[in-house]
This record gives sequence, structure tokens and C-alpha cells, in this order.
Amino acid sequence: MDDRANALLKALIERYIADGQPVGSRTLSKMFDLSPATIRNVMSDLEDLGLVHSPHTSAGRVPTPKGYRLFVDRLLAVQRFEVLPAKHIQQMLPAAEPGRAVTAAAALLSNLSQFAGVVLAPKRAQVFRQIEFIRLSGKRVLLIIVTPDGDVQNRILFVTRDYLEQELIEASNFFNQHFAGMSFEQVRLSITSELSSLQADISRLMQAAVEAGTASSGADESLVISGEGKLLDISDIASDMDRLRRMFSLFEKKTDLLQLLDVSSRAQGVQIYIGGDSHLMPVDDVSIITAPYGVDGTVVGTLGVIGPSRMAYERVIPIVDITARLLSNALSHNQS
Repeated sequence: MDDRANALLKALIERYIADGQPVGSRTLSKMFDLSPATIRNVMSDLEDLGLVHSPHTSAGRVPTPKGYRLFVDRLLAVQRFEVLPAKHIQQMLPAAEPGRAVTAAAALLSNLSQFAGVVLAPKRAQVFRQIEFIRLSGKRVLLIIVTPDGDVQNRILFVTRDYLEQELIEASNFFNQHFAGMSFEQVRLSITSELSSLQADISRLMQAAVEAGTASSGADESLVISGEGKLLDISDIASDMDRLRRMFSLFEKKTDLLQLLDVSSRAQGVQIYIGGDSHLMPVDDVSIITAPYGVDGTVVGTLGVIGPSRMAYERVIPIVDITARLLSNALSHNQS
């Protein structure tokens, strides 16, 4: 593509993002010192390249996912985004409360972009202060986990036999004596040699406790979504019920979203996933802009904005980038 084709494609995409209407040759001819015939020839070439296409209802053209991809990779001029006052940011992303900061970051992304904000919360090792086994009816045991900050979690273990109360007390005491203050993942790595001195049934009970504790640790990897309702205000999305269902299925099931955010956490800087272009973005005409955030330089999660492919990328990209930096600063300050 020559400079003229790039300039026309850029102008077409920017006009379509602004208006949401197919862009005709006459519109572009008013923006460039070119005849409508010349512009039609260039548009035909862009269509042959798969960068634009003509909807059945109009002679104008709209960008394809491939066109958007070329636009964001090569033609986009990102705007400078004015950061909110530092005092306001500190109030919104409280360093002393990491969980609240993550939730607030999702809301901040949504409010600034007017789309949906999403944050993959940090994976946290499930460290416990003590555990207790309580006998229930039949082959069930209640596992009580107390974390260092006093949080209490309950898990039901389905065991192979009915344990005596004294056996459960013995298992609790052994566990707390040898492993208190560790994460269940750490216990899993060191438990084999320690349990060799215990009878097989007690050993199996404690293995079950480790499995349950490790599973609860994984559940702490939470996805925070804010502002999904704002997508209903976008005519492109709200007018297509099938597309609307697919999008909200993405929020409900979360599996595809978690995979995408996990992949983007291993990438450098801002990433843009465009539906129909990226196999990771399962909904056509929807884009996700993401950025990793961290604690003291170590990436611990990802955040982003979900909106229509027809979004103002030059405005949303710096919003995502700056929010990731602000959340990183808040969480790193909390660690100090």
C-alpha cells in the first residue's frame, strides 16, 4: 500500500468510528484533493486486500477486522490522555485495600472509556494460620481454614471412611504444627516425607485437605467486570440481539475472557484483540484492549476495556495503559 491508500484507509476508519455509517467516495473526496473516481479505484483496491467491505444496504464502505488491525498497528496516532489529579486517583485506588483497588480500577476503566472495564485480580497464595477438621455425618469432613488475617473458609471433604473425632484432632494438630504459615501449594511440595510417619488413612485425609486448599487458592483468581450495561447504549451492539447474546455470554461464562487476559499478562505493554481478527477474541465486531499490571515490577494480573470494534482506539489505549500504571503504583505502595 502506498501513502495515498494508507491515508484514505485511515480517514475512512476514523470517519466510520465517529459516525457509525458506511463511508462513500464522495465523503472522502471532500477530505482529499482527489476525484471521486480516483478514490473509488483506491477503495476497490482496499476491498481486494480485505481491508474494507461494502454492506448490502449502502454504496459506502466499512472497515473489516483486518482493516482495523492494520489501522491500530500502523496508522493510529494515540492521543495524550490527561490524568486525573493525584489526590483523586489515590482516593479511587486505595493502596491500603488491594481488593478494593482492583474493583475500583475496573470501574475507572469503564467510566473513562464508557465501555466495560475488566480486571483479572492477582493470584494469591492461600496461606493459612491454622486448620481444623470437624466430623460430619457419613463419609464427610468439614475442613475449616483460618487465614493469617482472620478470614475463615469452609470446605467439605468427601472421604473414604468415617473418621473418629480423635483421629481428626490428631490430623489437625499435626498439620498446624508442621505447616502453619505456609501456602497449601508449599505444603503439597513438602508433604510426602512428612506424612510417611502417619498411618495411611490419616495421610489420605491430609492429602484431601491440601487438594481442597489448593483448589480454594485457584478460586481466588477472580475476574472483576464493571459497566457491562454501558454496552447496551451502543446502537451497533444493542440493535443485534444475536451479537448481544454472544457478548454477554462472554461475561457470563468467563472462560474465553480469562484465557485472553492470561495470555495478555505474558505480553509486553498494551495489547489489542479484535473480533474476527484474533482467535482469542470469540465475538465478532468486539475488541478488547488490555495491559498487564504488577507489584514492584512483577506482573500479577491484567486489566482492559471491552467495547465495539468501532471504538476510538487512540483515546481508549492511553486510558488502559495509564490505569494499569496507576493500579501497579497503588499495589506496590501497599507492599512497602
